[in-house]
Amino acid sequence: MSRALLFPGWSYRVLIGSVICSALAYLAVSLWGGWSAVSAAVGRVGGWQCGQIVGVVLLGYGLRFLRWQIYLNGLRHRLPWRPSLQIYLAGFALTITPGKAGEALRGVLLKRWEVPYTNSLAALFSERLSDLLAMVGLALFGLSAHPEWLSMIVASLVLLACAGLLLFSPGLVSAIDHRIDQRHDFFSRLLRAAIVALNQSRRCHTPRRLLGATLLSLLAWGLEALAFYWILHAMGADVDLTFAMFTYAVAMLAGALSFMPGGLGSAEAVMVALLVSSDVGLPDAIAATVFLRLVTLWLAVGVGMLALLWTRAVAGFDHG
Repeated sequence: MSRALLFPGWSYRVLIGSVICSALAYLAVSLWGGWSAVSAAVGRVGGWQCGQIVGVVLLGYGLRFLRWQIYLNGLRHRLPWRPSLQIYLAGFALTITPGKAGEALRGVLLKRWEVPYTNSLAALFSERLSDLLAMVGLALFGLSAHPEWLSMIVASLVLLACAGLLLFSPGLVSAIDHRIDQRHDFFSRLLRAAIVALNQSRRCHTPRRLLGATLLSLLAWGLEALAFYWILHAMGADVDLTFAMFTYAVAMLAGALSFMPGGLGSAEAVMVALLVSSDVGLPDAIAATVFLRLVTLWLAVGVGMLALLWTRAVAGFDHG
């Protein structure tokens, strides 16, 4: 099996350059006008607790990687954990794309291990579905106290129901496939590939795997909500864990439904609005929100970039 990385040198440099430029641009927008507040927030949280916060976030990444391994195993691709982890983390480099679609980069890297693109897309679809299910579950904790966000929860449940209908109704998918079977335009070819990936993803959703993946998702995203609570608590905000979990989950749902890259803008706006509605001062609400995004979203991008660069370095060494 060839270990050669499937990126030509020039396209790899373009990819790395675009990721770096996008990350710097989005980071500049996120921190514009709020750097002093974030610096003050970091000082109030303290170095030891910052380390704990980063630690639980990294633990969440680990749990999501275990879920990824469950999906690959379900698709009959038993990769060694070390290269699989490297590939999984490399996908985080493109997490600042609408719906995290850029994480499909893993499919390119997995080709070295003879994993078809349709199977890697099936694993990615399963991940997004599990993430959405976990966020809805976390959001339900505080919905009774904030019924004004019910419409967003309902919209998310409708998306879950539609995905579940396609996933567990092979007859419906076969009918769609039959309708486009004789067409050869670009949209039909794309839809056909999506149908193949959808059919493959059923292997990831046996009752046992579905239960295990859902529990891992709830734990992983719950850890990021816990990190948010620790940030708020260290800054002196009088909020409880349930509210922090609800705020985090609703903000992530808003970001996902907006299809903005990484949910930027919409997720932050919802977080700040909910915190202010709970009597957290506006400067503290902004600082806590940006701080959280630094140790979750931007930490993921940084880890992904390092993993991607390491993957390229190892591939170059193998060629040497």
